[in-house]
Amino acid sequence: MIYYCAILRKSRGVGRDMHYPEPIVGALIINSHRKILLVKQKKWNGAYCIPGGHIELNESIEEAIKREVLEEVGLLIRVIQLLGVQDGIHPLGFHKKKHFIFLDYLCETIETNVKIDNREIQRFFWADPKKAMKYNIVESSKKTIKNFLSVS
Repeated sequence: MIYYCAILRKSRGVGRDMHYPEPIVGALIINSHRKILLVKQKKWNGAYCIPGGHIELNESIEEAIKREVLEEVGLLIRVIQLLGVQDGIHPLGFHKKKHFIFLDYLCETIETNVKIDNREIQRFFWADPKKAMKYNIVESSKKTIKNFLSVS
């Protein structure tokens, strides 16, 4: 059974470079002070972005967002609404050639005690959303922040 699962995972692209678009969830997290969480990642050439990651097989979008946020920054969140869907075809600054489909959601937390995993994320800070654009931010995250500012 274990051998079969390993073959199935390989055949579906898990554990190797995929050659088709990968669905990615992103969480624009606001805290009770109306600040957003930005994280710095090596795989994005040291630029800041919003937390997120891959949707696992048999996992809903909301489950994926909550899992990724808990794994990466240790926060419990509530998913509020979709902020946008974007193509990321060989996104500028990413360490590999990939094709992502970003599903970015507005989320909220009452916590501010971030616990980064240090494997993917090296730094974080809570930023005023209007001032966030002055930082080195991944283009897809900039678009998500702009979408948030237009609806808030």
